[in-house]
Amino acid sequence: MLDESDDLPPILRGAPGGTEFKKLRKRLVREVREAIDTYGMVTRGARWLVCLSGGKDSYTMLAVLQELQWRGLLPVDILACNLDQGQPNFPATVLPDFLTRMKVPHRIEYADTYSIVMDKVPAGHTMCALCSRLRRGNLYRIAREEGCSAVVLGHHRDDILETFFLNLFHGGRLATMPPKLVNEDGDLFVYRPLAFVAEADCDRFATAMGFPIIPCDLCGSQEGLQRQQVKALLDGWETRSPGRRQVMFRALMNARPSHLLDPNLFDFAGLGLAVPAAGAEAQPEGFETNPTQL
Repeated sequence: MLDESDDLPPILRGAPGGTEFKKLRKRLVREVREAIDTYGMVTRGARWLVCLSGGKDSYTMLAVLQELQWRGLLPVDILACNLDQGQPNFPATVLPDFLTRMKVPHRIEYADTYSIVMDKVPAGHTMCALCSRLRRGNLYRIAREEGCSAVVLGHHRDDILETFFLNLFHGGRLATMPPKLVNEDGDLFVYRPLAFVAEADCDRFATAMGFPIIPCDLCGSQEGLQRQQVKALLDGWETRSPGRRQVMFRALMNARPSHLLDPNLFDFAGLGLAVPAAGAEAQPEGFETNPTQL
């Protein structure tokens, strides 16, 4: 049984009508709405540049955002955008044909960043960082040209977790991709409304909907990427302890600066006792306790 209501946005017409898919669709709508509300992404009357790569995540994001619009829960204008980066064998007609058929306002932009990446990145090195910077710069430009206040990306919960561990293991910092930030120039928001959504749910949704997936033949084809190693590590933890990913993700929303070690986030030097301990004597300024005495 398919959902063929003419009242639905075209991108949702023909959605499977089975119970399991309806539960999945409802969960996606709930989680995206929760992320949007939690991080204050909506400004009424705003215009969003919703970025599509042709992968399962960005298709899912677009469909859910259109459903929220249809339900009157997302009072923003959406412009879908694909940046054709000049990768060999990229099927340039797939996304424009799909978006036209789905009656989604869109802009397709060609910018040959592929040649730059291949020229600048030495053989055997990962291409993701430079490719991402070039892509982001072009998307910011397009957003400004189209009068958009936000660039909307399809990173999901698992992307956020993987980035956290990449920064932890290789960057020496506790940081990840936030659901909402302001770009360096201070004139655009960057939103990630799939922040609470599991990658597996994006995969199930996009597959059930039959979206025309376009694989990434640049970074996605490289072997031995650190992100792939982290993904494998998380997969192993999840297999041994189902639900581990969600527990770790919730930890990112429950940070306690006083129980970490960054003096820029918490004033450890200024800590004092409300009532001095009985028999305690004031220590002279600059006094350091011998660690062997503790």
